[in-house]
Amino acid sequence: MAAGMTASGVVHLVRPQSYDWMIPPELGAARPWVLGSGVAELVTAGLLAVPATRRAGGWAAVAVLVGVLPAHAQTLRVFRRSPAKLAVAAARIPFQVPMVQAALRVARGR
Repeated sequence: MAAGMTASGVVHLVRPQSYDWMIPPELGAARPWVLGSGVAELVTAGLLAVPATRRAGGWAAVAVLVGVLPAHAQTLRVFRRSPAKLAVAAARIPFQVPMVQAALRVARGR
C-alpha cells in the first residue's frame, strides 16, 4: 500500500496535468487539488512505511481513498458520451472498496 501511494503521489506532483481534468469544476481550480492530493499520498505512504505510525497511515489511506471519489465521479461525467471510456471509468470505482478495506485493516492493526 505504501508503494502504491508513493508512486501515485509522485505522479501527481511530476505530471499534475494528467489529473487536472478529473477534478470536478465545482471544486474550483484543479491544480491545488491535484498537488494537495499528491502530497497527501506521499505523507500517507510515509506513515504506512514506519511501524510506529502504520495505524495512523491506515486511517490516512482511508481518508485519501474516500477523498478521491469525487474525481472518480467526475470521470463518469466526462466520459458519459463515450461508452468504452465510460465502462473503464465505471469499472475503476468498485476497486476502491477492497483498497479501503485493506486500509481499514491496517488502521485497526489487523
